[in-house]
Amino acid sequence: MLTLHLADFSLEHFMACYWQQKPLVIRQGFQDFEDLISPNDLAGLAMEEAVESRVVYKKGGKWQAETGPFESFKRFGKTDWSLVVQAVNHYSPEVAELVKPFAFIPKWRLDDVMISYATPGGGVGPHIDLYDVFICQGSGRRRWRVGDKGNHKQFAAHAALLHTEPFEAIIDVELLPGDILYIPPGFPHDGVTLEESMSYSVGFRAKSGCDMLSGLADYVIDKELGKTLLADPKRPIAHQQGRIDVSDLTLIRANLQSLLDNDQLMADFAGSYFSTTKCALDLQALDEPLETADLVEMLQEQPLIRTGGLRCFYVDTTLAQGVCYVDGERYAFGADLVPSVISLCDQDELSAEMLEPALNNPEFASKLTEWVNAGYWYFAE
Repeated sequence: MLTLHLADFSLEHFMACYWQQKPLVIRQGFQDFEDLISPNDLAGLAMEEAVESRVVYKKGGKWQAETGPFESFKRFGKTDWSLVVQAVNHYSPEVAELVKPFAFIPKWRLDDVMISYATPGGGVGPHIDLYDVFICQGSGRRRWRVGDKGNHKQFAAHAALLHTEPFEAIIDVELLPGDILYIPPGFPHDGVTLEESMSYSVGFRAKSGCDMLSGLADYVIDKELGKTLLADPKRPIAHQQGRIDVSDLTLIRANLQSLLDNDQLMADFAGSYFSTTKCALDLQALDEPLETADLVEMLQEQPLIRTGGLRCFYVDTTLAQGVCYVDGERYAFGADLVPSVISLCDQDELSAEMLEPALNNPEFASKLTEWVNAGYWYFAE
């Protein structure tokens, strides 16, 4: 089991002084760290249609990027290129273990675990991310330069690569296996591999207001909500046909604000929106579906394991109703099953004890069986 090692300060100190504030090098954050996936297996994933991947390299001094799936990597040579694969935690249980040491940040903020394999001289160029990232060095060595937050000019080095102009480094460090570099949003950085290496990036993305408003609009349309019309009885006579006055604007804002002030609506939207995965899940549906009684019996002997990348949450506003949100869908199991709902969402492994008395509830037991048969949770053996 991977354990995050902070030699010089506590997690509380990190969250108070570094999280979303300034970058930090954590030497030997993972002691005795070994690669969680081999370069060959990573390359194998990049050959799959469902997996998001790309190769970044230079040709004739100009940056190039190609997206997968790939058939071979021989043509890229032995130096100066990087393979980047997204959401590897969805496909590898070993890589999914890397998420657990960062459980001090809630999973609704988690994006995915991206892995980069790079040959000597390889990198993706100087850039700025809009999310928090913990870059964990695997095998090999990689040099990282991080600049200060500021008004950095960005440009398209390639249609698929947004780079930033040269910056003065406030961190210039060589990462060794087990070292971690934390970078908040907005800080320019550039990593160049010194030798064949693997790098694991645990990303935490914050949605923008624009993204969330778009998601909310889609949600209320899908659920046929927000249909209250603007109402202005006893309206005074208008003398300026082209004017939207202050009272009009107040009326418009109040109509929209009524959606945001609806606690039930916002809880259901947030739960559904943030539990929807960005990348496809690697669901392994059972060839021979289990019956509920068989599942309950098996659960007495071994735990259920959540498949990598599956997102399931509860929201304080609706928890008292036993509501949870799994992969974008809302499920209500009733007040009596609140402890089981909490376990379902909080725990990566579920035992029979954790799910009592929910296993005796026909609705919950049936839904759990459906999820297991679809591959959302699985038995290791």
